Amino acid sequence: MQDHRQIKPKSLVFSVFILIIGIVMGITLVSEFHFLPAGRAVNEPEKTKPPAIAETEQTFVSISKAVTPAVVNISTTRLIKGGEEGQGFPFDDPFFRRFFGEEPRRQGPRERKAQSLGSGVIVDANGLIITNNHVVEKADEIKVLLSDKREFKGKLVGTDPKSDLALVRIDAKNLPTVSWGDSGKLQVGEYILAIGNPFGLNQTVTMGIVSAIGRANVGITDYEDFIQTDAAINPGNSGGAMVNTHGELVGINTAIFTQSGGYMGIGFAVPSNMAKSVMESLVKSGKVIRGWLGISIQEITPGLAKEFGLKEAKGALVGDVLSGSPAEKAGFKRGDVIIAFMGQPIESSTQLRNLVARTAVGAKGKVKVIRDNKEKELEVAIEEQPKDIALGGSQGQDEAEPSSVRLSGVEVRNVTPEMAKQLDLGRGAKGVVITRIDPGSAAEEAGLQRGDLIMEVNRKPINNTDDYERVLSKIDKNEAILLLVSRQGRTLFLTVTP
Repeated sequence: MQDHRQIKPKSLVFSVFILIIGIVMGITLVSEFHFLPAGRAVNEPEKTKPPAIAETEQTFVSISKAVTPAVVNISTTRLIKGGEEGQGFPFDDPFFRRFFGEEPRRQGPRERKAQSLGSGVIVDANGLIITNNHVVEKADEIKVLLSDKREFKGKLVGTDPKSDLALVRIDAKNLPTVSWGDSGKLQVGEYILAIGNPFGLNQTVTMGIVSAIGRANVGITDYEDFIQTDAAINPGNSGGAMVNTHGELVGINTAIFTQSGGYMGIGFAVPSNMAKSVMESLVKSGKVIRGWLGISIQEITPGLAKEFGLKEAKGALVGDVLSGSPAEKAGFKRGDVIIAFMGQPIESSTQLRNLVARTAVGAKGKVKVIRDNKEKELEVAIEEQPKDIALGGSQGQDEAEPSSVRLSGVEVRNVTPEMAKQLDLGRGAKGVVITRIDPGSAAEEAGLQRGDLIMEVNRKPINNTDDYERVLSKIDKNEAILLLVSRQGRTLFLTVTP
């Protein structure tokens, strides 16, 4: 007999219900506690780079392709006579010698040929190349190697040692170029690329950011307004291109800071606005024509800001006004603090110096100054900077008996004709000359030096030691002292804080 069993409908529904609950719980446990075999994933999407990174990389690739053909290799040769210069580092790059130091000089032949390497940037399709002055200075022969392996003899168009820039021309047409960018729009943190030929490795591209702008007082050139970067710059990069993310030329790579003899993450480039101005002047006139105001200026320190009643240590302090200069004609006075030049706010003396130098000769404009705690506007007409501006002679070494001391740690004496001649003070110089300063004194900390001529104390004129002692005797011992001194043909203000 066959056993025909029937499943009741209620039992069937219950079983299905239990099965569904089990499936749901299983899926929940797996998803909650990640109970999946290692190396497997459920519906795992294909791994891709974030769009922003991919776009940035593609940008750098495009810029490199567009710009590198316009960056050239510059090699120079010059004849070295015996005793003039010893053997240098490999490749003998002038950038290397200048900033990395030199090996102990070795005895060489009486005459030899020294070779050096650098870079340059084609800025005109008809063969005009901008580079650093130290790459081509004193060169007897200049060779330019293009990215397509063609080699040309370079002809020096002009140089400007004050900005460390030079122009070279080759006999070629329809060359690739780099378009000029506005370095004034650069901001700290922007990406940049440095392109050049480090150690003779042609067409090398490195990437970094703008670490700082407006770097001055580095001690490399007379006119400094450097762009600082962490992009790798090495020997042979001198004169190469610094470009922004639009592929525009924003700087000419010039130098690095190093204590080890190699790249340490700090490089400097001449900003494109300065480089373009120098280039245009060299092409037009064969020399660089700079604007001139005719004043001696210095930085505003917190101490000076306090003495001159300034809210911030910003601006440029006028230490002296040259006779017959545009500044004298415009009514500038010693002690004026320049806070704006032709509509441009002035943060530092270096900024003002660079602005005046780039101003066209004959240009007229307003200069805003603070004088006796009040703002005043002066109108000035810029003239051409004289070829030679005397900076004075050596410091004095006179050991005559000093006057009694009122400024702690400082001894002074009256100016004699012999002393005035020795210190190049000129006829009729008035004041007292510092003959001794105690090491570690407040005066030394303030920057006073032996041989300085003190002309004013707290804005009061000093003609002799009697004036000096009388004025100082009325100053509280805990009060800061503002001095106007003459040093090597220029005047400057200094504050001595007790």
